[in-house]
Amino acid sequence: MRFALWFALTSAAFAQWPDFPSKSVPMKDGKPDLTAPAPRTAAGKPDFSGMWQNIRGNRDSGPAPSVGPPVASFANIGAGMKEGLPLRPLAAELLKARRASNSKDNPDARCLPMGMMQFHTHGQPRKMIQTPELLAIVYEANSGLRQIFMDGRPLPGKDAEPWWYGYSVGRWEGDTLVVETIKQRDMSWLDVWGSPITEGAKVTERYRRPSYGLLEIDVTIDDPQAYTAPFTVRLNQRIMPNTELIEFICAENDKFTSYLKGAGDR
Repeated sequence: MRFALWFALTSAAFAQWPDFPSKSVPMKDGKPDLTAPAPRTAAGKPDFSGMWQNIRGNRDSGPAPSVGPPVASFANIGAGMKEGLPLRPLAAELLKARRASNSKDNPDARCLPMGMMQFHTHGQPRKMIQTPELLAIVYEANSGLRQIFMDGRPLPGKDAEPWWYGYSVGRWEGDTLVVETIKQRDMSWLDVWGSPITEGAKVTERYRRPSYGLLEIDVTIDDPQAYTAPFTVRLNQRIMPNTELIEFICAENDKFTSYLKGAGDR
């Protein structure tokens, strides 16, 4: 399947941009010190700027994530929940149908923008660029770009047109950045399996940087149309010092859609 191929190619792809040492990386014994204190902005808030990659399994080195909500996975965000996601019957049927079709309609498989949860858990890295009034997240996967406004603006009203990434505003609660997002596209995909999210959902993210090398994001999804109760999952991200994103244009030389058609349609 296409997703497995991407994971196989990801580590090789990173080497396509030559490493360049940054003077801002804390060092210890000649190596980046991932346990050093998190950098702060001129206003004294944690600075999330940098290159980040989702932690998968225990093969990553560096400071251990703290105990928290169940960890979401790229394939199934409810993988860490003993009882699974609290799906309503219609959402459960939709998920079942998506899995039965081998997830062929996943936006990721069709080179379309992914929802924020798939971007959060994707194996390809993302770059965060933080200013006092905006946190921009540039995703290597599908060349995604998300904006989180921190300038005090309110969320849009109910008549706002849904977006792939929704509308996001953030505010500080101490050292935690709290981000609220609404109006994602109806029945978007939260993971490869196809766990749905509707236009009426409200997603709340809580960003923390406990050390230089670690970013913890707790995500609460409140979607009464698809789930019987809100649920929270954890995302752990590891810093990638001295490197950069590469250009990844999903649709370039894409052959996947041809395999979804009959032989006579090619």
